[in-house]
Amino acid sequence: MSNEAVLDLVPVAERPAAPQPSAALALPQNSPAGMMLAAMAQGASLEQVEKMMDLQDRWEKREAEKAFNQAMADFKGEAVEIIKRKQVDYPSSKGGRVNYKHAELADVIDAAAPALSKHGFSWSWKAKQDRGFIEVACILKHKQGHSESVTLTGPYDDSGGKNAIQAIISAKTYLERHTLKAVCGLAEKSEDDDGAGAGNPAQTTAQDEARETELQAGREAAMKGMEALLAWWGNLDGKARGKLQRDYPGLRKAAETADTGAAGG
Repeated sequence: MSNEAVLDLVPVAERPAAPQPSAALALPQNSPAGMMLAAMAQGASLEQVEKMMDLQDRWEKREAEKAFNQAMADFKGEAVEIIKRKQVDYPSSKGGRVNYKHAELADVIDAAAPALSKHGFSWSWKAKQDRGFIEVACILKHKQGHSESVTLTGPYDDSGGKNAIQAIISAKTYLERHTLKAVCGLAEKSEDDDGAGAGNPAQTTAQDEARETELQAGREAAMKGMEALLAWWGNLDGKARGKLQRDYPGLRKAAETADTGAAGG
């Protein structure tokens, strides 16, 4: 006798209950997933179900982006201070000395990490090298899935007698520091020395930031080759050239590498 025939002999009241949908499938009826399950139960076609799945995906992405934006707004309300503690001091090409402070990568992380974690953010870097240049992307991701990134590129930093490995690590660390600040919308501030330091801290900070901006423009010009680098250098005034004199040989080398790569490609 077949199984179907045996089952027919069992009273309906005594038959095993049909499997019930898992509680995990209990979804709000007005959510795309809930609408999708309802459509499948009513015999929707595969094409219709695929459209519903696409709707679900787009809905989740919008919700994740909204959560990211709200968390970022809350993060901006935190008192995050990145203090410039690293002292830079070396003789200039004109006989004087260059003296300023900047924050190291660890300073940026120490300042930003607690507030970022508090609001559900994590971050990571991706780096790649290409003919004397290094590109670093900082990805800021929220726990609900949405992420944003900032990417910067520059030549290896072979200033100060660095060897080849040190030049790569120095450039990578520099770009990691600035991409993390950029994606989080943060800036450095001078260390408060209660007026004991020489000079004007506000003025020094502005000068440091101007130099960083000019140097980054030089890196971007060097990536395009010697012609672009010479044009950038020619547009600088004498004061700006003096500040960047130590960096210029490295920029020239990077521009020559870029030209060689373009010719070889």
